[in-house]
Amino acid sequence: MSSPKVLFGFHAVGVRLKTAPKSIIEIFYEPTRRDARMRQFLEKVAEAGIRLVEADGMRLAKIAGSHGHQGVAARVQEIKQVHSLDELLENLEAANAELPVAERTNPLILVLDGVTDPHNLGACLRVADGAGAHCVIAPKDHAAGINATVAKVASGAAETVPYFMVTNLARTLNELKERNIWIIGTSDQATSNLYQADLKGPVALVLGAEGDGMRQLTAKTCDQLVSIPMQGAVESLNVSVASGVCLYEALRQRTATAAK
Repeated sequence: MSSPKVLFGFHAVGVRLKTAPKSIIEIFYEPTRRDARMRQFLEKVAEAGIRLVEADGMRLAKIAGSHGHQGVAARVQEIKQVHSLDELLENLEAANAELPVAERTNPLILVLDGVTDPHNLGACLRVADGAGAHCVIAPKDHAAGINATVAKVASGAAETVPYFMVTNLARTLNELKERNIWIIGTSDQATSNLYQADLKGPVALVLGAEGDGMRQLTAKTCDQLVSIPMQGAVESLNVSVASGVCLYEALRQRTATAAK
């Protein structure tokens, strides 16, 4: 069995409580916090029969590794996830094979190249979950891994969205191409914009870190480059905001198609 990890904050702990309560070993809470949100949370914990441990703010900060714990932290067991990108895509293909063509789901993947800030990664995972992306991919080097801060910012999405860190990003993108997944990268230098791109089919959206953007080899590997229109004085968006813009445009196009 894998070693326990820590989740903190109402969203992250609450999602685990809702989706996999048996994986929670114990929950620490600050007894001096007696507002409605805490009372409702503790009622749900009691209903699930999970061990509750009182802890002051300092102890919670030490457990969570952050002062942003909101008075709540939990020790949990890892939940079994799909082990690889291949497994996820094969599962999706198998599920689609049993559905009528009109009801099949095309892969929607978010690829992050060089996103090292855990707050940005957490926000990207949250928007990926909201838009229905099947997974997020990042290189093992020059990328943030999943930790308690990522889980807190992701508001539970770190539990629901598979996050694959790959050794060679360009090679992985080429493997996606072999599965007929169209690789669309974002670039300020692109001649066409996001709203001119067809995002209804199998798509991987590639975004680079704010400022530096995608690495040159990653950009060269893309099938298509698009820009996000910028109307004001700022030159670029935060990567999590840009992820939201791109993923929700894909969702909009797919929803519009399904409604016809």
